[in-house]
Amino acid sequence: MIAPKTLIESSSRPEAAFVLLLIQALLWTIAGISAIPFAIAGEVFMLGLGLASLLLALATFLMAIGILWRRNRARRWAMRLEIACLAGSLLLLALPLGANHGPVAWMTNVALPVALIVLLRKPREAFG
Repeated sequence: MIAPKTLIESSSRPEAAFVLLLIQALLWTIAGISAIPFAIAGEVFMLGLGLASLLLALATFLMAIGILWRRNRARRWAMRLEIACLAGSLLLLALPLGANHGPVAWMTNVALPVALIVLLRKPREAFG
């Protein structure tokens, strides 16, 4: 049985990447908001980290919209971001710095970027 041409040409990979990027942006938003009370309590540098996390979440959200609209530039920037996140996460997991090494950390820091890298690969029919 041969699928119609419209089903072959349309791909749901951008929509799946959009959802995963929204999840990642939400996690960074939560991290940014949870850092702000520490800044109020006297850890001033946490304000900068919280604002950086919130700005990263905003940029990720905007990239997710660009990917949903099938913009190649958004796909390239998201791919760069995910490669950087994966490299940083693997470095953090490899060094004994006291970071969390549980299954949630592996899912959010390794599996989510790997899934996005797989979804954002180059096939032209998915991103036009």
